[in-house]
Amino acid sequence: MVTSNSDLFILAMDHRDSLLRDLYGIDGDPTGEQIARVSAHKGLVFDGLLRAIEGGVDISRVAVLVDERYGADVAVRAREAGIDLAMPIERSGEPLFLLEYGTFGDGEWMRHVEAFGPDQVKVLVRDNPNGSFNRLLQFDRLVTVSNAIRASGRKFLVELLVPATPSQLESVGSDALRYDTELRAGLTAQVIEEMQDEGIEPDIWKVEGLETEQDARTIVSAAQRGGRSKVSCIVLGRDSTQQRLDHWLEVASAVDGFRGFAIGRSIWEKPLTDHLAGTASDEELVRRVAASYTHFVQTWER
Repeated sequence: MVTSNSDLFILAMDHRDSLLRDLYGIDGDPTGEQIARVSAHKGLVFDGLLRAIEGGVDISRVAVLVDERYGADVAVRAREAGIDLAMPIERSGEPLFLLEYGTFGDGEWMRHVEAFGPDQVKVLVRDNPNGSFNRLLQFDRLVTVSNAIRASGRKFLVELLVPATPSQLESVGSDALRYDTELRAGLTAQVIEEMQDEGIEPDIWKVEGLETEQDARTIVSAAQRGGRSKVSCIVLGRDSTQQRLDHWLEVASAVDGFRGFAIGRSIWEKPLTDHLAGTASDEELVRRVAASYTHFVQTWER
């Protein structure tokens, strides 16, 4: 079991809407047969994580982030294997935070959480201080779940995406890399502080990769301000290339307050795509997932 101060290496596989649309070509509600197929493939990806553990990755630092809708079997297997489990509660593919199950006025979503007993409860949030999001409504919803998760004794994990506004992107010559390098870290820190001021208190901030150690220190400073010294940060994958992820991990691993990563599609998307195309067997998919996950663990450790 991952402790609060140890490294945390999450294999993220809670993708739902984008997974069905991009890899399976499913637009709309999937059939029972399609759901079973997606679930089986998530099981193979999880087999890759188990293979990585067999190959020497320390299980006490391993975690999986998986959804109930298509990954319930994986969640159960993770629990049985003693692997740290994180599960999402947000509805997939929505620009504004909505619950996957129930409403903010009832307890159905928490009953789903309690049925699986995850170590961390995760929410994906898109926000920008200058964006067009309904920020007050979203903050209010986040306060509700933050309070409930803390009362349950579980850890709260917020995956924070800060997409550029049109004017912000224009200010850097419509260059996405310049936005990442020049603007995103400061905006991310601002969003973190504004959420804290509203009463939203994650234990872990899952943030987009930072280009410099100073940027990483800026994020940690915001996350841990005001006596929040036990709050930590991890790097998300953002479906990036191995080279870009290696850089982000090298930056974050040098900064106290960052403790690992949550990487998904960058690990399993290409092997799964090849498997769906008939050019990679079950065994090849499992082997490649294990190798890629292990690579990122070793990059962090270096």
